[in-house]
Amino acid sequence: MEHTIVQYTLEAGALEIEYIEEHFREFREKKTAVEIAERLRDREHLILLSMAPVLGEDGEVIPVAYKIGHELRSTETDIQLIDLVGQIRDVVAFDNRKVFYSWIGGTREEWRGQGHYRALTEQQEEWAHANGYDELVVKTKNKYYAMRGTLDHLRFDVVKFQRHLTDNRESKVYLSKRIGSDVLREHRTTRSVVEAA
Repeated sequence: MEHTIVQYTLEAGALEIEYIEEHFREFREKKTAVEIAERLRDREHLILLSMAPVLGEDGEVIPVAYKIGHELRSTETDIQLIDLVGQIRDVVAFDNRKVFYSWIGGTREEWRGQGHYRALTEQQEEWAHANGYDELVVKTKNKYYAMRGTLDHLRFDVVKFQRHLTDNRESKVYLSKRIGSDVLREHRTTRSVVEAA
């Protein structure tokens, strides 16, 4: 199966992500286009959506999965990113290195298990490598077992576990993957990438 991936510019991509997140029942706090644009403005970023045909609709394709990532700096001004850098500074080296943060993403329930998220992750890794990044970092919660399983299959290493005081399911898991040409050789999906009009 060839995956069709669309790479978006900031404003159009932020609107697309706001739209697609409405299809995720498990996301309690959905991101708005304004929040996304504010986070990504003035930093290197990548917005990808995976497209798939709609069953029963001849030729119609819709976004079924997405992934957003951005540059993570050792000195941040956003309060959430300051906290993130503080949490991983002891396990991720920032000096003279470029670190890419895989921020948010997901696949709509009806299209899970078809490789969309893997294809997006592999495309993100390829882009990060081409743009000089040394490492890709992800944060998730212990309770997202399917996500943790996917990251395991994609060979992300757990670099830190931050235990929640009262509910271990809410504990935070930090993972990373060094990006080199050997990583690209392990990619398994067939992808065609187009830039959004």
